[in-house]
Amino acid sequence: MPERSAGSTVPRRQLGRYLRDLRMRARLTVRTAARELEWSEAKMWRIETGQTSLRSHDAETMCKVYGAPADITEALMGLAKETKAKGWWHSYGDVVPEGFDVYIGLEGAASSLATYESDLVPGLLQTEDYARATIRVLTDEDEEEVERRVRLRIERQTLLTRPTAPPQLSLVLGEAALRRSTGGPEIMRKQCEYLVAASGWANVMIRVVPFSAGPHYGLATGPFVVLRFPTTGDGTETEPPTVYADGFTGSLYLDKPSEVQAYDRAFRGIWEAALDEQASRRLMREVAESYGQD
Repeated sequence: MPERSAGSTVPRRQLGRYLRDLRMRARLTVRTAARELEWSEAKMWRIETGQTSLRSHDAETMCKVYGAPADITEALMGLAKETKAKGWWHSYGDVVPEGFDVYIGLEGAASSLATYESDLVPGLLQTEDYARATIRVLTDEDEEEVERRVRLRIERQTLLTRPTAPPQLSLVLGEAALRRSTGGPEIMRKQCEYLVAASGWANVMIRVVPFSAGPHYGLATGPFVVLRFPTTGDGTETEPPTVYADGFTGSLYLDKPSEVQAYDRAFRGIWEAALDEQASRRLMREVAESYGQD
């Protein structure tokens, strides 16, 4: 499979999703929207499926036709500028309003998530109190903004229990994520108990890398997620797999085949270094009980 020289397709795919959603909310067919914009239906299809980059001005015009509010228009104009980038760091989060976060869009469309976290429980499996304690420490936001972020995080979790095609989550946690007291013993006890419960869901597999495992791939990669998307009837990928890594000053998205393959190898190495699911569940129970004894 040849490498794509144009860099990450993530911003194009996300922009296409958002513009399609806006068109549908405006109750416009592709044909009607194309006529309003004086474009071909084929061009509309290429934009909505992320097959082409888009000028900021064109994104603004589409938003006007669809009746999008000013904050959404500004966000999508910013995203349009990123569709021409050679590589892509998501670093303009301040202008993206709630519900239009790029990673959340990818996560909601994924059919599987392979996640490694070394020191924190990932957002999809955080209890509300754990999420609140984490957000308070890691942001300088006021209490109202903290609560907004907590609500958004909890709402994200419904994708794991949705009745139609919930994604498969394969999670490897570092033992430090269980031992690091976040919010106090009672919050950690409930968080560990929740992980035990979630590990019993049909679409969730959790393994823990114990301290005793020694060096492993995760020490080099840091936390990351490999997202894969639904396939068509003949097995063709609807979208290329994407690696997401959250950084201090921005978030990295990678979708070149060689990049994804490297992270696939890393995840397999971390998975093999971890305890199996049964032993991991026992460890999580033991840690939960230890917090109850404090």
